[in-house]
Amino acid sequence: MGFIINCDEATTICDKNQYGEASIYDKIRLNFHLLMCKFCMSYTKQNNIMTQIFGKNLNPCSGSEQLSDDEKKEIDKNVHKELEKH
Repeated sequence: MGFIINCDEATTICDKNQYGEASIYDKIRLNFHLLMCKFCMSYTKQNNIMTQIFGKNLNPCSGSEQLSDDEKKEIDKNVHKELEKH
């Protein structure tokens, strides 16, 4: 496992980082990769936006509960608004 990573490894580390599972070493390697790769930088930004939006709307449920149409529209509106900012 080297210091230089490819895009597949970068997106995997990005996903781990969203759940607090990435090590310090992985975060350093990811940040170094992001300095050179605009595609992974874009992926990381979008991933962060989605985590922020969906994280606010996630609640434990029994499995039979579903979002109402209004809640789904609100999430959709928030996603589009955030993507327009970036």
